[in-house]
Amino acid sequence: MKQTFYDIFSELNKIPRPSHHESRVAQWLCDFAQKHGLKYRRDDENCVVIEKPASPGCEDAEPVVILNHMDMVCVARDGYERNGRKFDPLNDEIIPYIDVDENGTRWMKAEGTSLGADNGFGLSMALAILADDTLVHPALEVLTTTNEEDGMSGAEALSLDFIKGRKIINLDSEAYDEITVGAAGAFLQVAHWTPRHDDVPQGYAYRRIVMDGGLGGHSGVDINKGRCNCNREMAVFLDEELADGIMAGQVAVCAFNGGTANASIPSCADVVVALHPDVADSMAQIVAARNEDLRARYAATDAGINMRIEDAAPCDKCIDKATVMNLLGCIPELPCGVIEMRDDMPGTVMTSNNIGVVRTLDDEITVSCHTRSFSNDDMHEFAEAIEETCLGHLASDVEQLMDTGSWMENPDSPLLQLTCDTFKDVLGFEPKKVAMHFVLEAAYYVEKYPGVEMASMGPLIIEPHSTSERINLDTADNIWRVTVELLKRLATK
Repeated sequence: MKQTFYDIFSELNKIPRPSHHESRVAQWLCDFAQKHGLKYRRDDENCVVIEKPASPGCEDAEPVVILNHMDMVCVARDGYERNGRKFDPLNDEIIPYIDVDENGTRWMKAEGTSLGADNGFGLSMALAILADDTLVHPALEVLTTTNEEDGMSGAEALSLDFIKGRKIINLDSEAYDEITVGAAGAFLQVAHWTPRHDDVPQGYAYRRIVMDGGLGGHSGVDINKGRCNCNREMAVFLDEELADGIMAGQVAVCAFNGGTANASIPSCADVVVALHPDVADSMAQIVAARNEDLRARYAATDAGINMRIEDAAPCDKCIDKATVMNLLGCIPELPCGVIEMRDDMPGTVMTSNNIGVVRTLDDEITVSCHTRSFSNDDMHEFAEAIEETCLGHLASDVEQLMDTGSWMENPDSPLLQLTCDTFKDVLGFEPKKVAMHFVLEAAYYVEKYPGVEMASMGPLIIEPHSTSERINLDTADNIWRVTVELLKRLATK
């Protein structure tokens, strides 16, 4: 029985595949190729390309690359458990389900986690094409990269001979009625602090200050929606309300953790503090007052945001005052959210920054910043300013993890025009050509493979990189139809 892309997506979601942990899904792709008698190659970064010969009679057509990435941003709802234990993104599968809204529209969602439709649905379509011998197509190279969501190290490391095709269909877009013809560049860096640790005085009360319930979302396409960045809001709260107590020794900070992925707007953050008896009772009132302020400010854009205080287990040590005050001085100074909008594209963000993840480990504290821009000069300027801010607050090191340029497709590209014509003939409308404030791997391919043309499309995916992620299944069916017809036209024109 023929495998549909729905069947394949169901199989794919049984394999944990967060960024940096793709070896199992890479092996699954190789096994898929072997099962269907297809040649494949796998490089040291676990990127996989699977080759399928052209349909009979189409051997003279130019080969086509179908591009996707195998990793996903895996986030779970705060407190979400599976079988009585906390969800583990490295070992637990994604459980999708279908929900039909009041208009009869079918949506696929996931139980308690992000869905992985970005980019699992596009990958599943590409594999379904490989598995279907009734389709007409040129020679195909289905290229699936690693770590697209958190550094693009897979695309960056591709060898110059890894693919032969120069026409690329990228199925990693999220707006059904649009073809992406441009994408922002991205710069990802992580600042490190090396703290000392002090003993907590006897008799102090331990509390956990929690901020959660935010919508979070994609730090590119959702960055202009006014949502709460819980890492920044928590740092501002500590700096404004607790700094005097920290300096006076009445408040000790034991841990600060927030966010789950560098490319997601952090929807939660929590801080463990030890409080002198003189301030322990009043802390609940301080947190309650800040919660009212927080909910009022985000009522229109992030109504679920909530802040509370609860008891916490005792800690062996606390972070030294100097490190805490440097951290609280630094984070509020970092640019957060939209920095500049594009003048030539109303409603499109030019430059932004996301304070994605704050982590307290045994021997270090880390803060990540994910800067995006259509201007490579602006992106590097802000990245340098962020590094200077962190070092100015005595970060021990600022580590660069990604630096990928922006991309704009040639508007006269024959592949682009053929894709638009196919949309119009199959679906009855011509898609808009847009530049998006997310990051695609396109810049690497333009640099590595001269003469590349790329058309980027996909089904409607709402709230990627969040626990609200969902995909409109009707649009997925239609993108499948467009892709199949486009391949046929590329094989026979």
